[in-house]
Amino acid sequence: MRGWTGLSTMKEDDKVESLKKVELFSSLSDDELREISRRVVIRAFRKNETILFERDTNEFMYIILDGEVRAVQSTEDGKEIILAMHHSGEFFGEISLIDGKTIPARVVAVKDSRTVIISKREFFALLDKRKVVDRFLQILCSRLRQSWEVIQMLNFNNASQRVRMLFLILSNKYGMKADGGMILPMKLTHQNIAEMAGLTRETVTRVIDKWQREGEVMILKDKRIYLKPDFYTELTI
Repeated sequence: MRGWTGLSTMKEDDKVESLKKVELFSSLSDDELREISRRVVIRAFRKNETILFERDTNEFMYIILDGEVRAVQSTEDGKEIILAMHHSGEFFGEISLIDGKTIPARVVAVKDSRTVIISKREFFALLDKRKVVDRFLQILCSRLRQSWEVIQMLNFNNASQRVRMLFLILSNKYGMKADGGMILPMKLTHQNIAEMAGLTRETVTRVIDKWQREGEVMILKDKRIYLKPDFYTELTI
């Protein structure tokens, strides 16, 4: 269990309230959530701490109560590619519990985070609940569709179209509506964007600088990105 820090101490009622915010458990009653809270562990991870190491045998599923994590993969030349981002209420590690294979990526806390950790045994016990299975399948289908969108993005030869498609994917999943546009709630550096879009940082900088000059996007004081209404009219698929 490398990478685990101290146990997060929470009262049972607080655990139940936290679990209510998890999409996977959204259809469960308080009594059902109370039962689950007694069978899982909640642990805290510091910013930049590795939660799951690449190629580790995974015997656990992780649900983020609060915080943010990223799944990253190292290339042969030492660069890191962001494969996925997970925010509060989302989970990861479930595929390894199902197929028994290791995860080809390292999962790192982007900020201080608390996660619910569910053992393989408890995971399959949860799948005995029809309401959990239904939500689980819906979430997996949603992830599959997002994967198709990522493939579509990477097929764009034009860098501007590629970054625009990436922002569209992120805004559909995480966006916060504001003044007819959308705010991406996560803080993304140009390097982060480059890694997700398969581009160089310099190329991403040129694209975003151009959009700022043309009034399509705005970088807010807290470094979040505001996509103005005109941003969406320019996407050609």
